[in-house]
Amino acid sequence: MVSETGKLLSLSNSLASVEQLSTSSSALDGVSPDLKSSMRFAGLQLTQAAGILLRLSQEIISQAIVIFTRFYLGPEGGSFRINNAKDASAASIYLTAKSSAEPQSPRSICNVYAYLLSDSVRRSFPNSPSHDSDSYYLSEGAYQSARTVLLQTEIIVLRALSFDVKITTPHHLAMTYLQTLGVLPPVPSSTSRAVAAHTLALLNSALFSPQLLYVTNQPTALAVAAVYLASHEVGVKLPENEWWEVFDVDREDLGFLVVALRSCEAWIRVEKEKWLDRSCPLDSNELESELKTRSVKALSAADL
Repeated sequence: MVSETGKLLSLSNSLASVEQLSTSSSALDGVSPDLKSSMRFAGLQLTQAAGILLRLSQEIISQAIVIFTRFYLGPEGGSFRINNAKDASAASIYLTAKSSAEPQSPRSICNVYAYLLSDSVRRSFPNSPSHDSDSYYLSEGAYQSARTVLLQTEIIVLRALSFDVKITTPHHLAMTYLQTLGVLPPVPSSTSRAVAAHTLALLNSALFSPQLLYVTNQPTALAVAAVYLASHEVGVKLPENEWWEVFDVDREDLGFLVVALRSCEAWIRVEKEKWLDRSCPLDSNELESELKTRSVKALSAADL
């Protein structure tokens, strides 16, 4: 019989420490906070797109996104200047899917990433066509090289995370909470479906949050905040008592998370607009080129 403590632990994730949030290998290697944030966002977009093309469930994709985010945290984590974002993305998808009911072969992973990173698709990324991905294949030589990088990066990611890759996502919890609160009955109405859909949309947007919500908050808190905000925005009345305390979430944390969830879409929109005329770096060579361009612009501005 599983104890209550065991049940709670199964719903908990390893959260980032103050040290991990205050500095990172990328920062120590001279990557500015804004560029680091942009590269993380680009890597997460790539991970999401790859998961969709691989027909993985949103739960697996979300877990991979959290692993990618955690990998680049702290002075002992990965550095965008050394560890290519595109490689860490592929490794995160691979190792997450491998331990699930939806494992993917190295060839499938390599083919999808080669497709997404091809010139024709990269220019329109992430709104790229997906119907050609199934017929996109690497040559045997290119595949063997990509496979070697994939497996090597998987080990690097696992070591950086101390092999702690258990991720509980808040999506199923949120649906359970909606049912518990009577918002999502056994025979859902159009309104209850709208609340459920909006709740999931908020949780998916939060994966890209600049506040790194998934590595700084437990899934129970994220689920409660998404349910609260979605119900409010759809216009569904929740119990007037402080029901969130039943799910071990206090008012202060709930308030912070609701504000953070509200801001996600606007931040994502601004970040996408920032890179409309060029692609955000996804490997060390592209990063060095971007840093050189920024350095030249800074020198030119100083001479004016």
